[in-house]
Amino acid sequence: AKIIQIAKRLSLQAARGGAGGEKLCQKHREALKLFCEEEQTLICLVCRESQAHRLHAVVPVEEAAEEHKEKFQAHVQILKDRREKLLGLKVAEEGKSL
Repeated sequence: AKIIQIAKRLSLQAARGGAGGEKLCQKHREALKLFCEEEQTLICLVCRESQAHRLHAVVPVEEAAEEHKEKFQAHVQILKDRREKLLGLKVAEEGKSL
């Protein structure tokens, strides 16, 4: 569930930026160009310097998106492997019952 929440926060529009698709900070009306690892949220450059995020680990949105994309792909591969194993077990059990 947490991975899905992160994926929603790192939308394609925010990762691409520009062309009117760039999301803006509600407080400062600045582009959301950074990702706060601590709070798992997008922030602007002004928020980065604020007391709330000053001590948090922050990375560019593109870097965070790539990192999370790799994690998603690894999880998807694990789930595909599990699915294949379960389908094999299902076929084996159906064969036994016949």
